[in-house]
Amino acid sequence: MNLLKHTLCKKVWLGGWLLVAVLSGCNSKTETNQTQDEKSAATADPSEKPASQQQKTILFFGNSLTAGYGLDPAEAFPALVGEKAKAAGYEYQVVNAGSSGETTAGGKSRISWVLRKPVDVFVLELGGNDGLRGIPINDSQKNLQAIIDTVRLKSPQAQIVLAGMRIPPNLGQDYSERFYKMYTDLADKNKTALIPFLLENVGGIRKLNQPDGIHPTAEGHKIVADNVWKVLEPVLQKQQL
Repeated sequence: MNLLKHTLCKKVWLGGWLLVAVLSGCNSKTETNQTQDEKSAATADPSEKPASQQQKTILFFGNSLTAGYGLDPAEAFPALVGEKAKAAGYEYQVVNAGSSGETTAGGKSRISWVLRKPVDVFVLELGGNDGLRGIPINDSQKNLQAIIDTVRLKSPQAQIVLAGMRIPPNLGQDYSERFYKMYTDLADKNKTALIPFLLENVGGIRKLNQPDGIHPTAEGHKIVADNVWKVLEPVLQKQQL
């Protein structure tokens, strides 16, 4: 959720997925994280296998929280959720399409590019940067709806999981309450699974967050992974039926 001025665009291969990663803040730490992302990215292309043998895919689409800002990609919650799925006997390829600094408008712009291959589960984690910038909630909601609509169009078989977010009441209690309710409204309208608050038991707890007070530490990501898994596991169970 970086709110720095500069933007660096770089193409990244993730498990055969060409993603445009937008990293806010051109500092050496961010560039190092990007290099780690590139080195750790899987190179297997599921489309090379016969359709009957293709591994199912979970795509995590979000901002720096999903990207695992400040951490090794293996410490970010998408990778941890992938480990939980594997341990539970679910064979899924996990694709981390997190992009630091991403807003809902940015997500709307890149979603078609990211979904050039079909997915089976789509976890949508966006909106936090909108809230921190005070973007009108109606605009954020329309962008999220457009993303959901695109997923339904390009991967109609995909199960969508929406990650809810809360923001501090800096912009007023009414704004923060409406912002949180936006996720419930979207989940109800689109009949998607909902993670009520992605950062439950992590947000605002100093020892579980990096010095910026926004991005979770490795320990914080473990708790975030638990929050996601509680909602995601039933979705994976249904796909096995």
